[in-house]
Amino acid sequence: MELTSEEFDRLVEDCLRRIPARFRRRMHNIAVVVEPEPPRPDLLGLYHGRPLTSRSVADGFAMPDRITIFQGPHEHMSRPRAELEQMVYETVWHEIAHYFGMDEQRVRRAERARSRRRG
Repeated sequence: MELTSEEFDRLVEDCLRRIPARFRRRMHNIAVVVEPEPPRPDLLGLYHGRPLTSRSVADGFAMPDRITIFQGPHEHMSRPRAELEQMVYETVWHEIAHYFGMDEQRVRRAERARSRRRG
């Protein structure tokens, strides 16, 4: 399924709005961007920054953290629109979990638990 870059941007924005408010309220100084393709073929998204768990109130000004969502791999891996929307939502959640300090192993465990509850 292929979307225009504007349609995909709106899809990512919609997915961000679906993140529970208790998490969104705690997200500060972070940019979410969309890029057409990843630097490595196995990436759907990428978190660049310093997780909340490693920050201090004594920290000075910092550039925004960044979550990048890659459009191409999402479109190549999904067919119906609903599948694309779910995959983007899961990727957004995955990268936000890194922002909150979860390492890859913890993120994967949380994803499996969430999947079992859904299905």
